[in-house]
Amino acid sequence: MLKIILLVISLAITSFFAKAQWQSNLLTVQSNNKLVYHPDADGYTLPDFSHAGYKGGGIEIPSVPVLKTISPVSGDNTVHIQTAINSMAVFPLNADGIRGALLLNAGVYEIWGSLNVGVSGVVIRGVGNGTSASNSTILIAKGNTPNQRDVLVAGNLKRVYWDNGIKNLQNITTDLLPSGANSFSIDNGSSFEVGDQVVITHPCTEAWLEAVDYGGMQDVSERWKINQLPIVYNRYITQISGNVITVDAPFFYTLNKVLAQSTISHFNTADILTQIGLENFRIDIETAGGEDEKHAWQAIRYKSIENSWANNVVVTGFGQSGFITEGATRITIQNCEALDPVGIVMGERMYNFNTYSFSQLILFKNCIASNGRHHYVSNGTSSVSGNVFLHCVSSGINNVSEGHRQWTSGMLFDNHTETNLKREYVLGLYNRGDYGTGHGWSAVNSVLWNCDVTSSGSIYLQKPPTAQNYAIGCTAKRITHTSPFSGAAGYIEGLNQAQLQPASLYLAQLEDRTTFTSIGQTKVKLIDYSFNKDLGVLHVKLLNEYKECKLALYNISGMLLKTEKMVGNEAEITWTGFSKGIYLIHVSSDKASQTIKIMY
Repeated sequence: MLKIILLVISLAITSFFAKAQWQSNLLTVQSNNKLVYHPDADGYTLPDFSHAGYKGGGIEIPSVPVLKTISPVSGDNTVHIQTAINSMAVFPLNADGIRGALLLNAGVYEIWGSLNVGVSGVVIRGVGNGTSASNSTILIAKGNTPNQRDVLVAGNLKRVYWDNGIKNLQNITTDLLPSGANSFSIDNGSSFEVGDQVVITHPCTEAWLEAVDYGGMQDVSERWKINQLPIVYNRYITQISGNVITVDAPFFYTLNKVLAQSTISHFNTADILTQIGLENFRIDIETAGGEDEKHAWQAIRYKSIENSWANNVVVTGFGQSGFITEGATRITIQNCEALDPVGIVMGERMYNFNTYSFSQLILFKNCIASNGRHHYVSNGTSSVSGNVFLHCVSSGINNVSEGHRQWTSGMLFDNHTETNLKREYVLGLYNRGDYGTGHGWSAVNSVLWNCDVTSSGSIYLQKPPTAQNYAIGCTAKRITHTSPFSGAAGYIEGLNQAQLQPASLYLAQLEDRTTFTSIGQTKVKLIDYSFNKDLGVLHVKLLNEYKECKLALYNISGMLLKTEKMVGNEAEITWTGFSKGIYLIHVSSDKASQTIKIMY
C-alpha cells in the first residue's frame, strides 16, 4: 500500500511540474529539441538570434598562448604597453588568424593616454580583474588629455563601416523577403563567390518612411528623412545556385520591394581587424566623483573589428560607455562588468554596454551593469541588428535598458534581470518619439524573453508599423503600450507565468542550429545552497558536468567579494560580510559559464 501511495504522490508531483512548464504559442520545442516556429496574428515569427557571438555563434573563445609578458613601470605606462602591443605584430598569424597573447603581470598600470590594440590576432590578458594589485591587473586611466578620451580601442582607429568602398552593386530581385529570410535572387549570381563578405542595403525611401509613419514623431520637424536611415546587413555568402544567393544569418526586418529596392554588394574589408581578445583585467577611470566629467569617457571601444571577444574584464568610472561597439560584427563580450559611471545623469552619457553604429551579431553574456542610465542599449540606429543580451544583470539603473533610437532590428534580452530598482519602468521596446535626435521607433522585431524586472518594475512594449515586438514569459508589475509616445500594444504572452520552455531562446536556437553543445547547453546548474551565518560560510552544491569550475561571489552592485575554485560538485565560500539581500554566484569553466542569483 505504501508503495502505491508513494507512486500516486510521485505521479501527482510529476503532473504538477509538467503542467507548470509551458511553451509560447509562437515556438514549439519538439521531443528531439528541434524548434518549430508559428506566426502571430499579424504573420510575424520570432527571429533566429543564434548567429550572435564570436564567429557567428556556437564557437568557443580560443585559448591563446602567451608570447610576451610585461610588468608595470612607475608613472605613465601608456607608451610601455603600446610598445609591447605593437611588438606583437612580428609574430606570425597561425591558421586561425591568431598570433598570441600579451600578458600584463599583476600590478597598477597608470594610463595617461589611450591604448590601441591595432594588430589582428593579439590578445591582451591580465592575471585578474579584482581590486588588489597583488593578484590583479589594474589599468588606472588618469587625467583628461585629450578631453573625454577612449582608454582602450580594440580594432582599427579608422572608421571602417560597411558603406565604404562599395563595389559590384546589384539589385535584389525577390519581391518580398520576410524577417527571418536568408536566401534571395539577384541580377547576376556569377559576380559573387561562396565565402564573400557582402552588405545588403534597404534604402530609406519616401515610400518606406510613409509606411513607418516617419518614425512616429509628434514634432513634424523631427520626422525621419529620405536617405537618413538605410537598413544594412553584414553577411557572408554560404551558397550560390544560379542567381540565388544564401547568406549565413537571417535578416531581422522585411525587405519589401514595393517600399525600397534592396541591393547586395561587396565592400572594402581590408582595414577590418580580427581575432582580438581582451581578458582578465580591469580599467578604473580616475574621477573627482559626483558630476565630474573631466576624465576618460569610454573605457573600451571595439571599432572596425570582427570575430573578437572580451572575457572577465571589469571597467568603472566611465562617462559615456563602459563597452561600446562600432563597425563591429560577430563579437562575444562575456563575464564582463561595467560599473558606476561618473558624470551628469543626462543624455549621451552612462551607457554601460552600448551597441553603436554598424554593430551586428554581438553577444553580451553573463554581464553586470550598475548605476548607469541605459545599461544595455542600442544607440546606433538602423545599422544595428541581431544583438543579444543573455543572462545579464542590471543594478540601480537610472533610466531604461532598451532599443534607444531609430529602428534597431532584432534585439534580444534573454533572461535579463533588473535589481535594486530606482524607478518603475526599466526595460523597453517602444516608440521614443521626439526624445534626443528624433529617436522614434527605437527597436523592431525585438524580443524580451524570460526577463525579470521584479514585481515592482515595469516594461514598455509597443508594436511598430510593419513589424512586431515581443515580451514572453516576463516577470513585471505591468507591461504597457502606454508611454509618452503613441503605439499599439506589442505581443505579450505569459506575464508573471514561471517555467517558460525553453528557458533561454538564444541557447535553444543555437542548439537547434549547431552541434556545439558546450555553449548550446550550459551544463552547470545550482542544486542547493545554504548559509552558516555564525561562520560566514556559503555552501554551494551544483550539477556540474565539468571537471573544474571557478566560483566568484558578487554583491548585487556587481562588486567582487570572493573567488573559490571547486573540484566536483560542492564548494564553500567563506566571507564574513554576508548581510540580508541578493548575491550573484558566477560559475565558470573552460567550457561554459553561468550567473546564479541567490538570496540571503
